[in-house]
Amino acid sequence: MGLRSEESRDRRALPAYRNVKSSRNWHVDEWLPAKEWTTEQVWQWCGGAPMPTHWVYDSAPGALDRRGNSRCSCSLCVFANRRDLLLAVGRRPRLAALYAEVEEARRDSFKSDITMRQLIDLAAAPGAPDPGIRIDDDTEEFTALRDQVRAALHLPARKTRPAPPHAGLVRGLHRLPRRRLHQEGDR
Repeated sequence: MGLRSEESRDRRALPAYRNVKSSRNWHVDEWLPAKEWTTEQVWQWCGGAPMPTHWVYDSAPGALDRRGNSRCSCSLCVFANRRDLLLAVGRRPRLAALYAEVEEARRDSFKSDITMRQLIDLAAAPGAPDPGIRIDDDTEEFTALRDQVRAALHLPARKTRPAPPHAGLVRGLHRLPRRRLHQEGDR
């Protein structure tokens, strides 16, 4: 697996090799061969690999400039850093709008420190990272997903709570540390 110590405190605590489960009939081990690799070592290895890296790492498919996401994950991942989230919102605006719709209907927030609506506003503001590409999500599958989500919003919420305290914060890029908006070489 590609989990690395550099990525989080929890990942740093994992052993590079461990038995996950065993029974009389089977044995499952987990091996993290890149656990102690740095990000630069990963990119050096990728440079000599027989397969290209995923385009999400670049400003646009085929650019090979590493000016996209720092990690390849779910489009709108709650574990992503702020810059990656702003890129994702810019790249998948319809999906981000659907997340915001759910968030508003459920009176919940995407992350504990920011709402999807705030991310949408920040992604549209001057100085936000250029997404390089926009995925319109203009497909039957996305429409079906949207319809299922909207239908589910009419069901009772599994939890109720007041609006998040940060929902009224002043919005703007001036509130984001510069280092979180730019990767090395973007400045």
